[in-house]
Amino acid sequence: MPTDPRRLRGDAPLLDAWLRFQEEAPTPFTIPGHKHRRDIVGDIVAGDVPLYAGLDTMKLSRGVLVDAEARAAQLWGADVCRFSVGGATHANQALALALAEGGDGGRVVVGRTLHRSMLLGLVLAGLTPVWVRPDIDPATGLPAGVSPAAVADALASAPDARAVLVADPSYVGTVGDVAGLAVVAHAHDVPLVVDAAWAAHFGFHPSLPRHPLQLGADAMVVSAHKTLPAWSQAALVLARTDRIDPSRLDAGVEATQTTSPAGAILASIDAARALLQRDGESLLDDAIAAVATARDRLREVDGLVVLGGPGVDPLKLTLVLGGTGADGIAVEDDLLAAGLPVEAAERDTIVAQVSMADDADSLSRLTGALVRSLSRHRGRPRPVVTGAAYVVDPVTVLSPRTAFFAPSETVPIGQAVGRVTVELVAPYPPGIPILAPGEEVTRAALDALSQARTAGVRIAYATDPTLATLRVVR
Repeated sequence: MPTDPRRLRGDAPLLDAWLRFQEEAPTPFTIPGHKHRRDIVGDIVAGDVPLYAGLDTMKLSRGVLVDAEARAAQLWGADVCRFSVGGATHANQALALALAEGGDGGRVVVGRTLHRSMLLGLVLAGLTPVWVRPDIDPATGLPAGVSPAAVADALASAPDARAVLVADPSYVGTVGDVAGLAVVAHAHDVPLVVDAAWAAHFGFHPSLPRHPLQLGADAMVVSAHKTLPAWSQAALVLARTDRIDPSRLDAGVEATQTTSPAGAILASIDAARALLQRDGESLLDDAIAAVATARDRLREVDGLVVLGGPGVDPLKLTLVLGGTGADGIAVEDDLLAAGLPVEAAERDTIVAQVSMADDADSLSRLTGALVRSLSRHRGRPRPVVTGAAYVVDPVTVLSPRTAFFAPSETVPIGQAVGRVTVELVAPYPPGIPILAPGEEVTRAALDALSQARTAGVRIAYATDPTLATLRVVR
């Protein structure tokens, strides 16, 4: 299949503008300061075209961004779309601001598998979470989605809740009942907002799940850089306007984004959208088939659990290693030495992310390396252990915003039990918090963090990454 991006330019106004800038090679008296001279700092600046006085005029008189966002909205079946150069993080926080009303923001029902970006969006918007934990698959110890019944119970306990916020699919690729969640949310006349960062490809192939808007959600965030061929930090927020106020969403986007958006990132979103629309099914067909072949081969490894079936993203390759006795960190070291880094690795789990840029050859290389490494590191089988991020029941004492801005002090970790954290502390990946601002520091939370560190997972976002100390409300 041709790969020349110029074949897409007629249907991708931002891509066309980016290509035109290269072809015309102006001498700008605007930012960026490198002025496109590669002889100063090298090719690191190649392709860095701003939106203002780059893809468009300084006054945005050509309207290429508005045109591109409208095309994306039409493709995904949304009423409104906004592009983000700040990733799903920016898009989630803009949605949080769109949902808040009044000085206190109000309450929202929140699935505990949501990424830190939305949880810090609660801080920005002054929203208070009513937490809902995901179901856990006892066979793997991994989340299986937030159930509609659990959300219905949460809404019954919080009838003033203004929205339901969930992440789906999960980081490990499991897919929940988004249609059921939409029914429950709408029965209470509140919007369902889905962080679908890992699902930009959903809905564009018959073997893939439908995307959240197709299933009744009111808004969703997708990361174009995760499963589509876009630049890092490329994301979209898409919404229907029956229950999401488009003016508030626009205000949230503008309040939290840079005033100097990178045109190359914007153009890559537009190009990825055009490619998905034109050739997506064909490219996805090859990638899905390659993952299916890889799963079949890996299932032949004794003791290895390979996630699959209708409840799992066909482009996610998630492995549970306990039955092999192999240590996932040692396996990851082998993969890194072979030039095959994976999305996540800890003692019991390995997650490999596949996109439409992958093919049978890349999957075959990965599968072969995994089989060899698992054989090399095979040991005594271990029982299934639920991931640390999914085992702690949060104890909310203060709203996230109140705690985040409260006067604080730093205490030894052993003295933090019973205090209220001002920090968000999460194993990364996946970035799901074990402690969030406003929550009581419990012994269970500290034990879960210790478990994650022992499993080889980096503890992120804490001021003290060694966890010798913790910042708490003074």
